[in-house]
Amino acid sequence: MQIRFDDAAVAKLQQHLVPGKKLLFTFEDGVGPYSQHAMIHMQVQFSINIITDDMDITGYDQTITSNIGDLLVKGYSMDSLDENMVVHLNTHLNTLSLSGDGGLIDNNLGLIDFTEADGLKENPAR
Repeated sequence: MQIRFDDAAVAKLQQHLVPGKKLLFTFEDGVGPYSQHAMIHMQVQFSINIITDDMDITGYDQTITSNIGDLLVKGYSMDSLDENMVVHLNTHLNTLSLSGDGGLIDNNLGLIDFTEADGLKENPAR
């Protein structure tokens, strides 16, 4: 399984990708310290989370490769993903979307930097 970030998405994320930080790819199901809510509707939602190397990764037991580095993911959430995916930045709206072999997966992919005090508040997807 792999994710390719387009050039605009790489530029947006590059400022967060410094030594000592990890990328998580979180299924927003309300499980774990980084999931923001449990869904009560049928929409699949994911977010990209930035954490430090010493923060808890319990439950993130699988890895997805990408052109910006590996992303840790809850293994069971991979059922909602495709083998080949792309993250695209809509520069007009400053939002990320996730699509795969089967089409659109999440049209408003979150980005939360848990290493910054206002990281959660600055999440444009929620």
